[in-house]
Amino acid sequence: MHQTGGPGWRITMDTSGPMLLALYLKDTAGLVGAGFPPLAPAAPRVHEYDHHQITQHVGGVDALRRQWEAWWASLLDHHPAMIPAVEPPDFTAFSAAPALQRSLQAHFGGALTWTQERQLDYEELEAKREARGDTQILQQLVAARQLEVGPDAKDFALTLIELPLAEDRAWLVDSNKVIMSQSLMDDPETLQSFLAPVIEMLV
Repeated sequence: MHQTGGPGWRITMDTSGPMLLALYLKDTAGLVGAGFPPLAPAAPRVHEYDHHQITQHVGGVDALRRQWEAWWASLLDHHPAMIPAVEPPDFTAFSAAPALQRSLQAHFGGALTWTQERQLDYEELEAKREARGDTQILQQLVAARQLEVGPDAKDFALTLIELPLAEDRAWLVDSNKVIMSQSLMDDPETLQSFLAPVIEMLV
């Protein structure tokens, strides 16, 4: 986790284990464009498996998509908590979402391994950023906006949830919460094009 801030403001950047797990399950089921916002696929690419057989008696892949989207919305609302709890092997918290429950039962091992690997990747990425001072761009964006607004600048807190996504972009999911590709920090110009309007709204 990285936090930066000043008087009256704070920006927190981190990845999310629960969302990484959900992202893996989305891609392994081939749920292209699922969720709000509709996210890009994960990078590195997740191997896709045919989910028709394991979901055919509980509503099929269409039901899986709906149930996954409801789960994703819950993860966004409760970030950083894992709600509902993901507890193998039965995943009883998902009994009302049987298609998703079966997907978890079938693919949890692969999902957990992939999630842990991506979390280690993120820790290495954070260390490199700290050494290079990459996150200073966030302070610069806020300082520029505060200078523009002057004494009317508002206090704010912003959460950036970074995920390993194949598309370099960001998605505003709440007034103070953004999902963004973790590679976006490597492109300061594109990063600014996504975050400057958000900071303009908040400050």
